Amino acid sequence: MATLRKQYAVARPVYSEDSFAEDHEKVHRVRKTMLDHLKECVTCDSTRAKKAVLSLLPIIGWMRIYRVKEWLLGDVVSGISTGLVAIMQGLAFSMLASLPPSYGLYTAFFPMLTYFFLGSSRHISIGSFPVLSLMIGAVVTRLVPDGGPSANFPGFEGLNMTQQRVLVASSVTFLTGIFQLAMGLLQVGFIVIYLSDTLVSGFTTAAAVHILVSQLKFVLGLVVPGISGPLSIIYTLEKIFVQITSTNICDLVMSIIIMVIVFIVKEMNDMYKAKLPVPIPIEVVMTVIACGTSYGLNFKDRYGVDIVGKMVSGYEAPIAPDMDVFKDSAVEAFPIAIVGFAVAFSVAKVYSIKHDYAIDGNQELIAFGVSNIFGASFRSFAASTALSRTAVQESSGGRTQIAGLISAMMAMIVTVALGFLLEPLPTSVLGALVIVNLKGMLMQFREIPYLWRRDKPECVVWVGTCLGAILLGLDIGLAVGLGLELLTVIFRAQFPRCSVLANIPGTDLYRDRKDYLNIVEPTGVKIFRIPSPIFFANIEFFKDKLVEAVGFNPLRVLRKRNKAFRKIEKLLQTNSDDITEKGLRNLFSKPTDDSDMNMKDLPADLKDLPFRVDWNAELAGNIGVPRVDIHSLILDFSAVSFLDISALKGLKMVLKDFIRIDVDVYIVSCDVYIIEKLHSCMFFDDDVQTSIFFPTLHDAMLHVLGKHKGKIKGMVLKDTQL
Repeated sequence: MATLRKQYAVARPVYSEDSFAEDHEKVHRVRKTMLDHLKECVTCDSTRAKKAVLSLLPIIGWMRIYRVKEWLLGDVVSGISTGLVAIMQGLAFSMLASLPPSYGLYTAFFPMLTYFFLGSSRHISIGSFPVLSLMIGAVVTRLVPDGGPSANFPGFEGLNMTQQRVLVASSVTFLTGIFQLAMGLLQVGFIVIYLSDTLVSGFTTAAAVHILVSQLKFVLGLVVPGISGPLSIIYTLEKIFVQITSTNICDLVMSIIIMVIVFIVKEMNDMYKAKLPVPIPIEVVMTVIACGTSYGLNFKDRYGVDIVGKMVSGYEAPIAPDMDVFKDSAVEAFPIAIVGFAVAFSVAKVYSIKHDYAIDGNQELIAFGVSNIFGASFRSFAASTALSRTAVQESSGGRTQIAGLISAMMAMIVTVALGFLLEPLPTSVLGALVIVNLKGMLMQFREIPYLWRRDKPECVVWVGTCLGAILLGLDIGLAVGLGLELLTVIFRAQFPRCSVLANIPGTDLYRDRKDYLNIVEPTGVKIFRIPSPIFFANIEFFKDKLVEAVGFNPLRVLRKRNKAFRKIEKLLQTNSDDITEKGLRNLFSKPTDDSDMNMKDLPADLKDLPFRVDWNAELAGNIGVPRVDIHSLILDFSAVSFLDISALKGLKMVLKDFIRIDVDVYIVSCDVYIIEKLHSCMFFDDDVQTSIFFPTLHDAMLHVLGKHKGKIKGMVLKDTQL
């Protein structure tokens, strides 16, 4: 289909930055000082106070526009559906944290109460998340292992193993909340940008592998102690395979049946989601059936199946965190805080874009920080969101966090009144439900071929993060992923794809000469573009690429010419019969009429000669100088966002090297703030002047063509003998 092309014509002078400044007066702006910014931060008025309250309590914003008749029914239905899923996931994910299943119900209740008021997302479901549960579980099993003595903390005295584990989990969660709250108050919500989608994908895939391995002992009915630290997944698999012959067949068969049925129904939910008003809560259905079957057939006594057992009924008094756990787990709590926020924020961002409302990263940090601190005081573990649970809340009609509040109320009802009904539930059922819900995270392995074809550095980040997290542990693996990601940024900035540009005939457009067939590179002009900031790490790369683009090293050319000058001076001083004034003059262009010049009065470096050497000519004798085929070099700085001091020094040396060999250098499309920095750093002198800067590439090209139009090269006698 042909595109309608309109013509435009602009008639204006050819501008350099100097001439543009003469014709167009620039507004002088007074920049704020640090004191001005400080005064602005501490100044408060009614408008600022109102804005702060609305920002801190987003509930005020959406409650004012709440449409009761249109939204309330959807929120109620969504809350009930989400609550059923949250209860099952809370029970299952609590085992990942090495805690009794009933404590997962606390995580489905307490964090939601504070997020309801402080959270800026209207759709995410707050509660347990498998990756965070596993990271908490790693700390719990390290400090309170299954088959060994607990850590020697005074706070553990008089507590049984379960109480010690609950104290560790709640203390780590409390510290996680402190980290998140502090980052939110310090306005560092931007930290999530350092966790790219690729890194998060690789990390969560590795977490899914850890979760899968950790649940095998429940599915197989084996007794395997929890192991943490580097290579823990290898040691866990070793212990599982050593006692694989002791597998409980009842647990295994029941788990396989549940996984198959849940998987099929979930696929049907996805396939017919447009026709189903609410997804089929298959996890709840299978849990009820498993509970009834286990109770009726007495699986515990007849087949030796492990069951959930005594459920905690009601809520206990708040507890204080343990300071010794704080000191011992600070290194692990920080990545938990980052991962929990990053996952929740990425999910919240998806639904905020879909439903057209804004979310605030700093406010989300505050909301999750307060939620984790409040929940940890009542024995819950780290909370975030899960994509599957949030999808249920949104797809079943949820419009606001009232749906989340109702789901929390359902968890409360089960905890207070109905928990005893879940006591016969086999733990292998919970393990099977955890595994079948890993499908989405495990399917992320399919991203590897796509990333390899599209972006190999990103593929390296994904694979490196995944392998690091699998083999070294989730906390160290996250650090490995961040390191790899920063290395890719450094690699891209340090080794950008530089290019030589040429003109599209009949236009003022310039493109990479390698990319187009009908493209013209003006004779004697080289246009070089670097699409990256220039700083201390890539200034040498910039120099090397520039030398490669022009085809010669200006410093080497300058040295060769100086050496040729010295040879000419020596030959002149010999007064050989072959050296005549005419013969010498034939080596040079003659822009003056003074033909009576005394040859003995020539300066040693020939800098002030009334003649100009044509260095591209064939010189007599054994004098050889590299050929320079260009008279103008244009540097396109349109993609250069900043220059540091080291780059300024290196750039100035490069410019001077070219100027000394009679190559005019121009810099085009340079950011105005970079030019201001050049002035403030005393960049300009007699050689490098402000006149070399042009606002556009085409301005510089027209200037060059005008300057060298009709220029007559000096006559050279090739056969002159010296």
